[in-house]
Amino acid sequence: MAPALIALIGYGEVGRILAEDLRAAGRAVAAYDLELSTGLAEPLRAHARAHQVTLADSHAGAVRDAELVISAVTAGQTIAAAKACAPALSRNAFFLDLNSASPGAKRRAAELVAAGAGWFVEGAVMTSVPPHRLKVPLLLGGPHAAQLAPLLDELGFAPRVASAKLGIASATKMCRSVVIKGLEALVVESLVAARCHGVEDAVLTSLDETFPQVDWEKQAAYFFQRVIQHGRRRSDEMHEAAATVRETGLTPWGATASAQRQSWVADLADRGVFGDRESPSFARSPDWRVEADRLLEALQAEKAD
Repeated sequence: MAPALIALIGYGEVGRILAEDLRAAGRAVAAYDLELSTGLAEPLRAHARAHQVTLADSHAGAVRDAELVISAVTAGQTIAAAKACAPALSRNAFFLDLNSASPGAKRRAAELVAAGAGWFVEGAVMTSVPPHRLKVPLLLGGPHAAQLAPLLDELGFAPRVASAKLGIASATKMCRSVVIKGLEALVVESLVAARCHGVEDAVLTSLDETFPQVDWEKQAAYFFQRVIQHGRRRSDEMHEAAATVRETGLTPWGATASAQRQSWVADLADRGVFGDRESPSFARSPDWRVEADRLLEALQAEKAD
C-alpha cells in the first residue's frame, strides 16, 4: 500500500517536480527546504500553494508522521539532512536518499537514519530529472531497497534494485557523473576558448566528424544551460564524485577540475553575468555562443579591474 504521507526534504527543482507529480496522483505531500527561512522563500511558497503541498518550518515538522521521506538536497547537505530528520522519523519509515553523494556519505547518512529508527534506502538518479520527471531511471540500494521498490512503483516511480549492499547504487551514479558532469565542464571550457580564438565552427565540425551520432550544436547549448543554471549543485556533486574516486586510492584529478569549472560558472551566475535568475530567459539561449560571449565579457572585465 502506498504511503499516506510523503515528505520531501529539499524543494528545489527536483523536489518541486516530484511534488507536482505526486500531488497530481492525489498523494499527500509535505516539504521542507532551508531556503524557506531566507529571502528566496516566496517562489517556493507560491509553488506549494499552487499544488497544495504542505510546507513545514523544519525538517522534523516535515517528516513527522510520514511513511516515506525523500531527501533531494544538494550533495553537500546529504549527511546534515539525514541528521536533522532522523530524530523525528516514524519507526520503520522509509528514508529515500536521492542525493548525488559518495558511497561513504551515504553510509554515514544511513547510520544516522538507523539510529532514528528509520529505514534508509539510497537512490541513484541516473539521468536528468526534468524530461522524465517521476519516471526518471532510479537505482536503489541497501538492505531495505527491495521492500521499498514496489511502493515506489505504485507511486509512479521507475525503480530498479541495484544491490542490497549499501554504496553500489551511489558508486554507479558517481562514476557516471565523472564522465557526464566532466563532459559538461570540458565542453564549456573548450567552446569558450574556441569562441575567443574564432575557431568554434571548426571545432564543432571536427566533433561532428568524430562523433556523428551527437548533435554538438544542440548538445553544447544544453550543456551551457545546465551548468549556468545548476553549476553550484553540479560542483557539489563533482566533489562527491571526487570523494568516490578518492575512496579507491586513486587521485581524482579530473573530477576535482570539473568541480572547479562548474563552481566558477556558478560564481559568475550568482554575480548576474547571465541575467536575472528569476527571468524565464535566464541561460535559455538556443545558441551557446550568447552565453560564451557573456563569459568572455566577464573575463575581460576582470582583466580590466
